[in-house]
Amino acid sequence: MPAKILVTGAAGFVGAAFCAYLDALGVAYVGSVRKECTLPSRLRVGELTAHTDWSTALDGCDVVVHLAARVHVMADRSGDPLAAFRAVNVDATLNLARQAVRHGVRRFVYVSSIKVNGEGTHGKPFTYQDVPAPSDPYGISKLEAERGLQALAQETGLELVIVRPPLVYGPGVRANFLRLMQLLKWGIPLPLGAVHNRRSMVGLDNLVDLLSLCCRHPRAAGEIFLVSDGHDMSVTELLRSLSSAMGKKPVPLFPMPAGLLTGIASVLGKSAAASRLLGSLQVDVAHTRTTLDWVPPVSVDEGIRKTVAHF
Repeated sequence: MPAKILVTGAAGFVGAAFCAYLDALGVAYVGSVRKECTLPSRLRVGELTAHTDWSTALDGCDVVVHLAARVHVMADRSGDPLAAFRAVNVDATLNLARQAVRHGVRRFVYVSSIKVNGEGTHGKPFTYQDVPAPSDPYGISKLEAERGLQALAQETGLELVIVRPPLVYGPGVRANFLRLMQLLKWGIPLPLGAVHNRRSMVGLDNLVDLLSLCCRHPRAAGEIFLVSDGHDMSVTELLRSLSSAMGKKPVPLFPMPAGLLTGIASVLGKSAAASRLLGSLQVDVAHTRTTLDWVPPVSVDEGIRKTVAHF
């Protein structure tokens, strides 16, 4: 492992898990946070801007794992969402990377998003070689950050590693995954018994394991890696797996054609939400597996069990 790692976004869902992983290994690191934190090895850096001073956080670090970001939100109230995403995800990221180069950081692991590839797949999984096709401000900002980092790496010799996760689940997961578990807990019958989409996901343990590998593997430098558990599921299969892990009597999942559900969602102004629930999004992780000799250490069943146990 590197001598010392800077982990940005250390208080976040993935960042906290990655820091706990490093703690368990005894790896030296500093985790940056926006607000005061009493946990050891955490350093408050404030808001992420193009002018944030990273000098103290970067002292002695040879690898940066950049997780902090303005994340995708369902109902963005910003007057100019793209500008808001660019300020944090592009300008602040490149500011950090430039300072990292000046402090002698050797490798920069950037956690991007599968939204750089696009919003969905139709029979052919996304690959790391696909022409990017982001369609929302968040995905656009992530792609622009990738390109800015690639240009900086070419100029300076910084070892850049880009990781594009799909939906990440695990203990403490929120957003749509949490809502599905809540619906199952309440026993509400759902019209999702005949959804035949395919969705790639990645368990928190598997993503953390891959990030650790990206920090140290010699063949990771200069690469783009897609990541998943390697087992795609339909939303119907996911609900049944969650229900089984809860040890509950299966919630009734009555069949309703996906086209009809999509039409109803459109009338209600929920087309984007319906697309995420009913559409397919698959990723091909063959390049990740072969380049890094990586195998997801935790199965989907075990990942779901741990997620449900925490819930």
